[in-house]
Amino acid sequence: MNRWLSRFVAPVALGAAFALTAVAAARAQQIDFPRPSPNASVSQMIGITEVTLHYSRPGVKNRKIWGGLVPYGEVWRTGANENTTIRFSTPVKVEGHELPAGLYGLQTIPTASQWTVIFSKDADQWGAFSYKQADDALRVEVQPRPAEPQERMSFEFADLTDGSATVVLRWEKLLVPFKVEVDTPKLVAARAQSSLRWQAANQAASYCLQNNTCLDEAGRWADASIALDANFSNCQTKARLLAKKNDWKGAVSYGEKALALAKTAKQPPPANQVADLEAAVAEWKKK
Repeated sequence: MNRWLSRFVAPVALGAAFALTAVAAARAQQIDFPRPSPNASVSQMIGITEVTLHYSRPGVKNRKIWGGLVPYGEVWRTGANENTTIRFSTPVKVEGHELPAGLYGLQTIPTASQWTVIFSKDADQWGAFSYKQADDALRVEVQPRPAEPQERMSFEFADLTDGSATVVLRWEKLLVPFKVEVDTPKLVAARAQSSLRWQAANQAASYCLQNNTCLDEAGRWADASIALDANFSNCQTKARLLAKKNDWKGAVSYGEKALALAKTAKQPPPANQVADLEAAVAEWKKK
């Protein structure tokens, strides 16, 4: 390259390098600004099932919402920005209908008197622009209700028990509920069955005993726990299960076995539990 040409090439190359550096710096210094509809999430344990919603929160901003900003009879993203999603960590029932565990897009079709709540297998779309009914995992019909005014849309959980909760959408002067149910005793039993530790099986049996449910299964879990490692805790559980079934002789037998094991345990059980079982065995002997 001759001297005359190099005079022009060198400055151009240097300028291009500076330009690329400036672009890279600008990208690195991008500023996050507040969204008009900020992101939000809410999560709730129902028994041992986790339910999580991710969504954006639009505001009313003096606009007509229902039948206006949100048209009646059309699929709505149920929020703003990215798709609203709901995740269930275990299988559930929604409004009495089975729904497998997983992540779903949550769309709705509002009308003045009834809403369709849609759980779509396509959870990655932006809004509802590419919604396809063929991707529906479940649709349920629910009734909207009047509510106190609320500027920002939100989801919350109400009427919580170990086996159910109501997911509530609130916005403007409306709330839209749908019920989620889980078979918690069955899930607890299944987890215990997959475990080889005596503690898990005993915990499952104790749960059933405390909630006065699935007592036949509880007996099997207690037996499995004892077979793995007989100790004060699981023999006490077995004794109380037998007493629940009015098998007083069996209850006394396992109760006395539990008390004997308490005396030889490397780590003695809590004194109050031993005293409570001693009193229970004394009562059972009178039956």
